[in-house]
Amino acid sequence: MRTVIHSGLVIDPANNIEKVTDIVINDDKIELVGNANGLSIDKEIDASGLVVCPGFVDLHTHLRDPGFTKKETIETGAAAAVAGGFTTICCMPNTNPPIDNELVVSYILNKASSVDICSVHPIGAITRNQEGKQLCDYLSLKNAGCVAFSDDGKPVSDANLLYTALKYTKDSKDFIFALHEEDYSFSKDGVINEGKTAFELGLKGIPSLSESSMIARDIEILRAVKDARLHICHVSAKESIALLNNAKKEGLNITFEVTPHHLALTEEEAYNYNSYAKVNPPLKSKEDIESIIEALRLDLVDAIATDHAPHEIDSKNVPIQDASFGISGLETAFGVVNTYLVKKNIISLFKAIELLSTKPAKTFKLNSGTLSEGSLANIVLLDIRKEWVVDSNNFKSKGKNTPFNSKTLFGSIEQTIYKGKIVYRR
Repeated sequence: MRTVIHSGLVIDPANNIEKVTDIVINDDKIELVGNANGLSIDKEIDASGLVVCPGFVDLHTHLRDPGFTKKETIETGAAAAVAGGFTTICCMPNTNPPIDNELVVSYILNKASSVDICSVHPIGAITRNQEGKQLCDYLSLKNAGCVAFSDDGKPVSDANLLYTALKYTKDSKDFIFALHEEDYSFSKDGVINEGKTAFELGLKGIPSLSESSMIARDIEILRAVKDARLHICHVSAKESIALLNNAKKEGLNITFEVTPHHLALTEEEAYNYNSYAKVNPPLKSKEDIESIIEALRLDLVDAIATDHAPHEIDSKNVPIQDASFGISGLETAFGVVNTYLVKKNIISLFKAIELLSTKPAKTFKLNSGTLSEGSLANIVLLDIRKEWVVDSNNFKSKGKNTPFNSKTLFGSIEQTIYKGKIVYRR
């Protein structure tokens, strides 16, 4: 079956395309990016006035399945993904049991395959049961289908253990370690960022040093091993940006991601003890946001990732000290990036799409994030002018926990196409 998406503004950073043209889909693949006149067409999608770009790629999604299905399932997480324009997601290992063996990998891949509305790539644990004591069998996990390794939700506190993991895998650049950077000696019992808001609310603060000191340590470990590969998750502090800038200038094999919420919101969102603004790492200051924005302008950032962390309402509708950390982020990601960055002329729409699709795919070596002819037809249609008010009751995700609720955003997902089929329509 041949389908044409016609007259949209096609933006494909992978091929440096930004022009009004057509895209022809033949079954599940892209046949042509260009004028479709004269071709026999079975179905037409009018994209006039819309942006047509590669399906988004999220390097940092928590699907909670297996084990925590009251928070999210693979079905609801995949539905949330395509509602947010994501056709490829990488799911973190803090499930129950964790993704530390081939059976759990197989469970996730089989369940995702049965849902079949977006690609789901498991991220294996760095340590057994994420306990930070014993390394996992990375080769078997990779052969089973893991695209990277992380103990996200927990740091690798034992420096020698991480050093050993990097030495063990350094001869193959296919092993990517995605690190949650947190020093518990600084963050223990912390609630929000250490700063004015925490002081005024009488809350225990988490200093930026909790993140940046661990990043500094792990850069030193990477420097000692040399040929290993690190990816730093959800970078939020200006001190961390400075360290990563220097590491990249030095030529170390390191990448990092930032999140929409750390680009849009400050610690002040937690005023009135707003537990929906409680996230780890915590929302920080305007100066930290300005530092991340400068990193975007300098092309230092490798991906915008959601850190989608869905929770049941009962774990958020409690005193902020007792509330779970995390924000449900898949369905607001593009709207937040478009509203807070693109509309303010901080970055171009082309750059935003690159950071949401092409660059994250490249970072984890995924076969996605492109509109190249012959590639799978994973495509999203955007109305960048559409104004909408966030109502978490309408989320496809089980997680309704978002500080963006009732906020006005610009830029909607009109259609998401996965392997040539429409899997979401607004």
